[in-house]
This record gives sequence, structure tokens and C-alpha cells, in this order.
Amino acid sequence: MNRYFLQCSFWGEHYCGWQKQPDNPSVQIALDRALSTVLQENIEVMGAGRTDTGVHAKYFIAHFEAKSDLKTDPNLIYKLNNVLPQDIAIQNIFDVGDKCHARFDATSRQYQYRISPQKNPFEIKTACLIKNQLDVKLMHKCAERLCAFSNFKSFSKTKTAVNNFECNVMEAKVFSKKDIVIFEISANRFLRNMVRAIAGTLIDVGLGKTSYHDFISIVDAQDRKKAGKSVPAHGLYLTDIRYPYPLNSIYERK
Repeated sequence: MNRYFLQCSFWGEHYCGWQKQPDNPSVQIALDRALSTVLQENIEVMGAGRTDTGVHAKYFIAHFEAKSDLKTDPNLIYKLNNVLPQDIAIQNIFDVGDKCHARFDATSRQYQYRISPQKNPFEIKTACLIKNQLDVKLMHKCAERLCAFSNFKSFSKTKTAVNNFECNVMEAKVFSKKDIVIFEISANRFLRNMVRAIAGTLIDVGLGKTSYHDFISIVDAQDRKKAGKSVPAHGLYLTDIRYPYPLNSIYERK
């Protein structure tokens, strides 16, 4: 058996997320079916992590094992993309060692949450609409402080089965790009609903409902009730996954 890493992207609107769920369409199931059909063997992919219902991924990594030597078919990616739904695309497939793991070997993941501070018909499905101007500088100041904390229970979905709420946030920032405000965060792991809960709290900061000191107190409280509302899934994108050398240099990163 040969192990491969697969780089893909997907628009999450019509899926229950990455993970397989009974009687619900998932990205994982769609990839399993496409690979099994094209390779004519039973294939099951393992993703680098789970995404919630409606969340998108501009960059996602999964691994799978196959009896076939995929290097013998230069048109494999083309064939797979023809079989896959239009909202899932494969960009790359490459050989890795037998012990390489898409989830456990990942050192960091990056998410972006997109916010539209004005009504824009072209951003209805791509960003969360906030009909007020936001204090982006103050939001950024608060986001930067996240790197100083390790416990993010205040932003975790309640009644979730995790051993701890510890995360190593490597970078967090808020910036404007044209007419969109973007919250970007990188960490070694994320709790369920964490990015959307932080984004909702930062929006409260931007609207003047929560001060800088209030934001710090919310993180310190380790209480989900203290934080802001979870924002809609359609504004959230997984944008990068990092691996240690030599996995991060096997292929050219776009």
C-alpha cells in the first residue's frame, strides 16, 4: 500500500462539514467516492481536521492509502475533478511516507473570517454582514493579545468532548482588504466553534459594545457565556495547514 497526501479546496454551503455523518452529505464522503470510483478500489481519506457545517476551505489536506501507483497516471487529478461535485476540487496529490498523517503531523492551521461592514450583494454568501462601521484598529489590538493566552474555554462550544481547552495561538490579526474586514488566526489546534466565537466577540469590540479590557476579561473568565455570539459559518474559511520539514517542502505551496 502506498500513502498519499491530497490537497483540495471546497465550498462548504451544501455539506455537513468535512466529517462523515449518517444520511448527510460531507466532503469526506464525496472524496471517498471519487477516489474509489477512479482508482477502482476502496479508498477512505483521513482529513487534517474537521470543519463545521457550511464552513469553506481554500486549502485542505487529507491522506489516503492505495494499492495503485498513482504516478503512472498523469491525468489522475483531471479524472477525479470530473467525478467530484463542482464545489470540491483537488489541486495536488503527492507521495509521503507510510507514517505521515494529515491530522497528527500538522503543526498549525490558519482560518480567516470575512466580515462585510456594508450591504454588498456580491458578498451575501461569502462574508458576514454587519451594517455598521467597525473599529478595525481596536479589533486588531484585541486579536493580537490572543497570542498571550493558552486557555480558550470562553470561545469553545459547550458540552464538547475535549480533554483540555489549551491552544497555542501563533498569530492573530484583523485587517481590511478593500471593503472586507478579515480576522485571521493561526494555531496548533482549534476548539469547536472557537474561531466563530472569537470573531463574534471581536465584532462586539468593533461596534463599541466591548472594550479592550472587557475583551481581556472575557478570555480570562474561561466562560463561554461571557463571550460574544457565534457568527454564521458562511464567513469562515480554512486557508492554510502547515507541516514540519520535509512535508512542507514536498511540493510548491501556492
